[in-house]
Amino acid sequence: MASQSQGIQQLLQAEKRAKDKLEEAKKRKNKRLRQAKEEATADIDQYRLKREGDFRRIQTSVMGSQGNLAVKIEEQTVEKIQLYSSSFHKYKEGVLQQLLDLAYNIKPELHTNFQYKL
Repeated sequence: MASQSQGIQQLLQAEKRAKDKLEEAKKRKNKRLRQAKEEATADIDQYRLKREGDFRRIQTSVMGSQGNLAVKIEEQTVEKIQLYSSSFHKYKEGVLQQLLDLAYNIKPELHTNFQYKL
């Protein structure tokens, strides 16, 4: 009976050692997973910063060009407004006189399709 008790004790100790080894392995695995996750996060952050820097650099070059385009468009708009304004003042009297002549010099005529019925 003592040998059975001793055998049971050995089995319990072996089971405890196996359980301890499993727990230790789980801890190491979790530690490696956390470390891998932290490294991946650091790599992702570094990549994101690099891409954002590239984007800002490209955006600055494009926006600089767009800023120049906006200035050119504004200048062209001012020139066209001045051109239209001078054209308006140049032809205003003549056009106004033509409109008044058409309004005052009415020549009443019957339409060609009009049929007079008595």
